[in-house]
Amino acid sequence: MRSSCWLVIPFIACGALGAQSLSKSAIREATTAVAAVLDDWHLAAAQAEEERYFSHLAPEAVFVGIDEQERWSKAAFKKSMHSSFEAHQVWKFKSSQKNITLSPNGEVAWFDELLVTESVSKARGVGVLVKDGKTWLIAQYTLSLPIPRASFAEVKQMIEAQKTIAASPETKKIQPEK
Repeated sequence: MRSSCWLVIPFIACGALGAQSLSKSAIREATTAVAAVLDDWHLAAAQAEEERYFSHLAPEAVFVGIDEQERWSKAAFKKSMHSSFEAHQVWKFKSSQKNITLSPNGEVAWFDELLVTESVSKARGVGVLVKDGKTWLIAQYTLSLPIPRASFAEVKQMIEAQKTIAASPETKKIQPEK
């Protein structure tokens, strides 16, 4: 029993060293860099700069939109949004508040942000960035629309009514063929 304890101690020590906290200046530098990536990502969309926008996404990135069907890989999202960027008909989000947290080794950041936008008033973005060398890339981003608690029952009824309409045989008859 005693000898197995000596085998475990080096692994515990290595784990503790790997989980050391970053200095305050390193945390400040990393959170500033993450915030800058998010701000530039939103600005690239507002300016309809497609390549710049998608360059902020990691190769394996996932974008989750507000519709329950919207879960996009980077490639699928880029293909789907290409015509919007080309026509300069893209979204304009501006972050009004960000909360950023870093992993102990400073290689992963997760965040939530409140967004102000003309199209839907307020929105929320939540996601994860990973550090690739010196570059932060968005690995996952989820967009949602905050619903005031007082309005939740009403919004739930509207969603259910919309699902019922969409599922009705009459609606299916008038849907355009694909």
